[in-house]
Amino acid sequence: MRRADRLFRIVDLMRGGRLMTAAALAERLEVSVRTIYRDVADLMANGVPITGEAGMGYVLGGGWDLPPMMFTEDEIVALVGGARMIRAWGGPEMAAGADAALDKIAAVLPDRARRKADAVHIHAFRSYRQAPDVAERLDQIEAATDAQTRLTFAYRDEAGAETTRTVRPLGLWFWGLTWTMVGWCELREDFRMFRVDRMRALTEDGPFKPQPGQTLQDFRKREQHHGFPA
Repeated sequence: MRRADRLFRIVDLMRGGRLMTAAALAERLEVSVRTIYRDVADLMANGVPITGEAGMGYVLGGGWDLPPMMFTEDEIVALVGGARMIRAWGGPEMAAGADAALDKIAAVLPDRARRKADAVHIHAFRSYRQAPDVAERLDQIEAATDAQTRLTFAYRDEAGAETTRTVRPLGLWFWGLTWTMVGWCELREDFRMFRVDRMRALTEDGPFKPQPGQTLQDFRKREQHHGFPA
């Protein structure tokens, strides 16, 4: 990481009045604590209102911040590449949002950063294996997850058996060629992951409220130790 990018990241990590120790900053930025001491001293000498001292931690003073759309070169690559992947593999509304985000980012970047964004050599293309109706389901599932709305649908498992499920959607996971929905299945009374390409006839089925033991955070804890067949 270039030194200029590192100085930006130090200030960025202090956004919102977060207390950051030199050791924590050094770990995040993969440099020595001594380097952090020098960088913070240089920032303070150039008018950045950082208070604190070595061994105690540093805080960015209120009323001062970096412009919200300043990115390092690595961040530009990640943003542009990620948006292009969503444009190719996401739902129609996701793709439109990715295009709009790229336009907004390009509109506010300084010339050098805009040239970097234009030169990102990461591209993604929709595979013939993903049917168009899968993309539409992605938008529907994302909207239902955001609104905390149950979904009822027909589902065909790997063996070809079909069931009707009512699920509290918790999120979408992309596995490279396959999208899955993770949710709380009311039929199985447990977490399940459903391949989106095996779902059909999705309908909204009323709102739900997150319950203890049935949230995405609960699923992630269990997923570390178990698999969840549909």
